[in-house]
Amino acid sequence: MSAQIRRTILHQQTTHEEGGKPLATPTLLVAAIAIIRNPWFGRGFVEDLKPETRTHGEEIGRLLTGMILDVTGDRLEGYGKASLVGIGGETEHAQALTHTLWFGNQFRNAVQAKTYLAFANMRGGPGCPLVIPLMDKHDAGRRSHYQTIHLNIPDAPADDEIVVALGASVGGHPHHRIGNRYEDLKDMGHDVDNPAGI
Repeated sequence: MSAQIRRTILHQQTTHEEGGKPLATPTLLVAAIAIIRNPWFGRGFVEDLKPETRTHGEEIGRLLTGMILDVTGDRLEGYGKASLVGIGGETEHAQALTHTLWFGNQFRNAVQAKTYLAFANMRGGPGCPLVIPLMDKHDAGRRSHYQTIHLNIPDAPADDEIVVALGASVGGHPHHRIGNRYEDLKDMGHDVDNPAGI
């Protein structure tokens, strides 16, 4: 069964100045969003979410990945994902659609990424903030690419809907100057493979 898609949204924001200082190269954030009917809505407690997870995850992952790449092409550096389920559903429903390789690998494989997809999953009503965290597609410790896309959709999610999103960046966050985790580990005398020093 295909996902019932009510709307797709493509969001772009370009930052030219931050903190009173112009950027030498503007940074671009992109979000691709699908508002779909929750396939588990009204069915009570569903024990096995896998059938819909596979079909919907793969379909929506492919759709949103295409929307992102139509904007960024091979310039994409950072990426992430998020989902927001309406009040009539469970947070597990939102997680089911994004925490599956059927969904995430559509994006990861298309951009030849090496890291996991940063994520956020929430439950809320129409206008609830949608937060998409991003990280470098190849290096999880590269703090220059830790950033977040913040959005809200005035009429979504309805009680019986799920908002599913992918996010991307071209460039890191403006005027990055907080170093990276590898410098911290070196200063602390810890190993990259054992960051807690245990």
